[in-house]
Amino acid sequence: MQARTKKQVLFIHGAGEGAHAEDARLAASLGEKLGSDYAVRYPKMPREDDPEYAVWKRSIGAELASMGDDAVLVGHSIGGSVLIRILTDGNLAGRVAALFLVSAPFWHDDEVWHWKEVELPRGAAELLPRDMPMFLYHGRDDEVVPFSHIGMYAQAFPRAIVRALDGRNHQLNEDLTEVAADITGLKQAARLSR
Repeated sequence: MQARTKKQVLFIHGAGEGAHAEDARLAASLGEKLGSDYAVRYPKMPREDDPEYAVWKRSIGAELASMGDDAVLVGHSIGGSVLIRILTDGNLAGRVAALFLVSAPFWHDDEVWHWKEVELPRGAAELLPRDMPMFLYHGRDDEVVPFSHIGMYAQAFPRAIVRALDGRNHQLNEDLTEVAADITGLKQAARLSR
């Protein structure tokens, strides 16, 4: 009997001092909810307290290259905004199965939310593969990234599925049940389409 290959999930944490340790509870929640059919990778990004886009892009690119085609990408906070920027840049090794952004800041021309390297290019939605599902999650009680940022992403990516979560904070109360359900839903939809 041939062993089943686990579906690869890459979880990219947010930024700031101790972000990898803090987001470890989110990665653990995701792994627990997904179960044994999935392998959740949770690498520590370099210089988490003072991230550089080019450095994170290289690190994420190396992870993706080792995962093969059809990896699922999940990014929390700054990790999410870096992932979407990388995807709009193109030139990734391998095909991405789906993208899940959790509490991601939308970088734009603003005094507080301004990071030039991660700003999205014009027409960003057209730079993504049309068949790649994209999901957005944001807690209405987010104390770090304004809830309005999910609306900015939804406007920039009109095909994205939006999940506004009542009573949830920036860490989604350390519970990624909805994200896991949407990821497993992709696998079930793929089986049905065969």
